[in-house]
Amino acid sequence: GAKNYPFHKETSDLDVALPDGADDALYLAALREALPVVLDRAQADLAIYLAGADPYFDDTFGRMKLTKAGLLERDRFVLESCRAIGLPVAITMAGGYARRVTDTVDIHWQTVQVAAELGL
Repeated sequence: GAKNYPFHKETSDLDVALPDGADDALYLAALREALPVVLDRAQADLAIYLAGADPYFDDTFGRMKLTKAGLLERDRFVLESCRAIGLPVAITMAGGYARRVTDTVDIHWQTVQVAAELGL
């Protein structure tokens, strides 16, 4: 979220500040609006997808309220969008300080599963 770590944000080509407590619907709507713009502008040869688990609602440091299902939908949308334009993707896992470590593992594992399902 806009108030989440890091507190001083670098300026990028497209910044989307989400409020604390952003849920699946708000987050995914913002992603669906912004990602096509980014992919079109960048004309990149490679996407590096930082698949963070910190937007999860039970993350001890995050300020968003996404569910595992919402994070899975995020992963699927990002990876399908890249695949649709033939853009190779390097996926990195990041963040994830859920109260239960198994939640963080589940979130990262579902990223791997959707990537494998899509043949990436």
